[in-house]
Amino acid sequence: MISVRGYATQDARSPLAPFQFERREPGPRDVQLEVLYCGVCHTDLHVARNDWGISRYPVVPGHEIVGRVVRVGSSVTRFRPGDLGGVGVMVDSCRSCENCRDGLEQYCTVSGVQTYNTPQKDGKGHTLGGYSEAIVVDEDFVLKVPANLDPAAVAPLLCAGITTYSPLRHWKVGPGQRVGVVGPVS
Repeated sequence: MISVRGYATQDARSPLAPFQFERREPGPRDVQLEVLYCGVCHTDLHVARNDWGISRYPVVPGHEIVGRVVRVGSSVTRFRPGDLGGVGVMVDSCRSCENCRDGLEQYCTVSGVQTYNTPQKDGKGHTLGGYSEAIVVDEDFVLKVPANLDPAAVAPLLCAGITTYSPLRHWKVGPGQRVGVVGPVS
C-alpha cells in the first residue's frame, strides 16, 4: 500500500482537514501520479457537504487532476515516468456492458467508478479523490497532457471543459456556426 496525505471532510459539517490514508499499489494496468494540480468543482463541495444525500465519509474530493507519472504497471503502454497525465471524473468501469463496449464508459450500467465517493471495484472501501498528493488509476482513464500546456490551466478542463467541449464535438460544431448555451443564472 502507498501512504498518502490529502484533505478530507469527515462529515457534512466538518471542514476539509489533513488526512492520511492508503492507496493501492499500481497493478499491471495502473498509472501512479504525483498530483500537481487539482481544480475545485461545485460537485466537490456538494459531495463534501452531502447536499445530495449520497456521500460516503471520509470524502477526499477532487476530480480535475493533473499530475506527473511516477510509476507505471508492467502492462502500461501509453505512459512513462515523467509524463504528465490528467484524471477526470471517472477512474474505472465494467468494460463489458454495451455502453462500455461502445466507448461510452460514462454511461456504464454495471459498475462505473467515479474518482471519489463511489465503491471501489475490488469492494474494499470507496474511492478518494485528487485533493491528495498521489493517485493510482487504470491507464485507460488517464489522459496524456502535452508538455507544452500549463498543467494548472489544464486541470479545470477535465470537468467543466470537457462537459462543454464534448457536445460541441458530438454535434460537429465548427467555425461559423452559432451555439446557444442554456444554464442556471447565478
